[in-house]
Amino acid sequence: MTAFLDELNNAQRAAVENIEGPMMVLAGAGSGKTRVLTYRIAYLMECGIDPFNILALTFTNKAAREMRDRIEKVIGADARNIWVGTFHSIFARILRYEAHLLGYPQNFTIYDTDDTKSLLKTIVNETQLDKDQYKPGMLYGRISTLKNNFVSVKEYLEDQNNYLEDKNAGRPKFGEVYKEYITRCFKSGAMDFDDILLKTYELFNKHPDALNKYQHKFKFVLVDEYQDTNSVQYNIIKKLASVNQNICVVGDDAQSIYAFRGANIKNILNFENDYPDFKLFKLEQNYRSTKVIVEAAGDVIKNNREQLEKKIWTANADGDKIKVFVANSEGEEGRIIASSIFEEKMNSQAKNSEFAILYRTNAQSRSFEESLRKLNLPYRIIGGLSFYQRKEIKDLLAYLRIILNPNDEEALKRIINYPTRGIGKSTLDKILLYARQHDLSIWQTIQQPHVIGLSQAICSRIQYFVIMMQGLMHEAQLKDAYEVASAVAKSSSMLKTLYEDKSIEGISRYENIQELLAGIKEFVAKEDQEDKSLGAYMQDVALLTDADTKDDGEEKITLMTIHGAKGLEFPFVYIVGMEENLFPSQLSLQSRTELEEERRLFYVAITRAEQKCTLSYARQRFKWGQLTFGEPSRFIDELDSSRLDYQLAEQGINLPIPKGPPQGFKRFQPTNKQPFQKSAAAPNFKADPPGKIKIGQTVEHARFGVGQVTSLEGGLGNEKATIDFKDFGQKLILLKFAKLRVINND
Repeated sequence: MTAFLDELNNAQRAAVENIEGPMMVLAGAGSGKTRVLTYRIAYLMECGIDPFNILALTFTNKAAREMRDRIEKVIGADARNIWVGTFHSIFARILRYEAHLLGYPQNFTIYDTDDTKSLLKTIVNETQLDKDQYKPGMLYGRISTLKNNFVSVKEYLEDQNNYLEDKNAGRPKFGEVYKEYITRCFKSGAMDFDDILLKTYELFNKHPDALNKYQHKFKFVLVDEYQDTNSVQYNIIKKLASVNQNICVVGDDAQSIYAFRGANIKNILNFENDYPDFKLFKLEQNYRSTKVIVEAAGDVIKNNREQLEKKIWTANADGDKIKVFVANSEGEEGRIIASSIFEEKMNSQAKNSEFAILYRTNAQSRSFEESLRKLNLPYRIIGGLSFYQRKEIKDLLAYLRIILNPNDEEALKRIINYPTRGIGKSTLDKILLYARQHDLSIWQTIQQPHVIGLSQAICSRIQYFVIMMQGLMHEAQLKDAYEVASAVAKSSSMLKTLYEDKSIEGISRYENIQELLAGIKEFVAKEDQEDKSLGAYMQDVALLTDADTKDDGEEKITLMTIHGAKGLEFPFVYIVGMEENLFPSQLSLQSRTELEEERRLFYVAITRAEQKCTLSYARQRFKWGQLTFGEPSRFIDELDSSRLDYQLAEQGINLPIPKGPPQGFKRFQPTNKQPFQKSAAAPNFKADPPGKIKIGQTVEHARFGVGQVTSLEGGLGNEKATIDFKDFGQKLILLKFAKLRVINND
């Protein structure tokens, strides 16, 4: 009956068979954590636990689907009754049932990032604030941080220090923008992604009966990637598990890389403090990678102070050494990597999909794209424009949003005149003004357009739009999601408009709409999809990410940031741009905490590789429009040199090389010793403020040693200094991040 347990090693089996009480599974990269999670759920069901009483939380829809599919193969169709999904999808599901307790409609809208920024832009425009000081992206990031730290509008406005900080930053009205944003979201019956978590916490905090209901419903709580949880997620999980204490968290502190999203590594490091009687299970055998790759990852991560002790090992073959390509420029780096992939494909008869190029920032992709194209190597970029972010897709989805929630202001503004129906910007401005003055939603306002003072012709157009939407709303109560979406595409004239556009872009947009409709049809056709309504589909699609969109099936090389690669694996991995101030990022060099997160990011990158891992860096690269000279990342230095195979541009791959190194640049030659020695700062080193740095001064840098300031450029707060260092040549340094000590004023 439990034959599947025989597929587990001893450590995995022990974790699976531990049923009751708090437990943590510390799972190293490639150690089979997904199998342990799924088999533990299957084992719980085998032991008689009702699947309706099991809650499994993940961070991606892909992980949730994989988990459910695996359990179903072991247990059967009963696995469909488990509550398994992402934090956002599970909590959105709970909120659909309980929304009335918080004053929201059951079919509340979920605003994506574009919706949020659009609303913030509207608020800034209407309040006539400085668009340069109140940029939507900045406002969104600040509001998101406040929400994830439980700082309400009321608390924010009551703290005078917040106002002073905003005033000094040139944004004294931020508190008012925050308040207006929250107000308008509520009036529109909308929640943003942060609200899905925050409102769930609010529900459980303010409504004990609701909390009690779900505490007793979810007798067993399992959390995947626990190291990635933020403060809100942590608090919700703690509340849900407080009655039964049957909580199982699975994760790896060495793969905590999302602090910029609010993830708190302390949640996993301090698990013992929350549950003193917890049981710890360590999964330390790596099944994914070669011995060289596993040991190289260990070389790096051992330099972090904050970590849980574990020793990752593998019984796999030794494998090839890690190649380190040293390029003369970023363009050459792209050519080297493309040529290496081409050569590896030929030698190993490998597929394009078996290769991944990982970089620290999206901006690095250009040189690799150009080089891959020249060799006719097909590729795809993960993290580019998502299918669901394309204009035509968002237009049709906006119609569907209005059908479910007519007070959704952002959606209504988007489609009231699309396709064009003679309701222009000036008309919309009058509608918005009237709505604001009378505290009405746009939908309420356009029910009686004649009271706004519009011409009869425009009133007729608005009334036609309202009648059309009311008809579609009625259909939505009777038909499934596909039938409603098809009716919208035809009734709105969207299909007709796009079909008549015979440009390449127009044809593509028409095909995308057809693809969306096909996807909705597939949704309602699923055997296990009991609720086929438009509401169920919109909840599902609102929480999709890039990783959940369909691939076109073509074999392609993958280009993506390391953050985006977490959870994936490839036989051949290229980690590029391995230079100081790029990786680790210059922004991370201000504290040990930030640097250790960068090191964990490198650890994640290495452990994506199964067979071969290759590193590369460029001696010079354009930054801020200036040619800068780089040194290899400190992370390369942390690797045992016996595992590395250095290859200069002129070795192995025949590429043109600039005549001689840049002036002042010390040519690096691979040796069996540490490949690059860093200058040590004086024992009494203390950095001077950026404003003290002047042209002609001799300065000391904490890493590059002594050099002379040859030029200064940039405005206040963004000054850059070109410094000619004795040992490292010229470098262009952003002063607000640099640590420089003035030695003299020559």
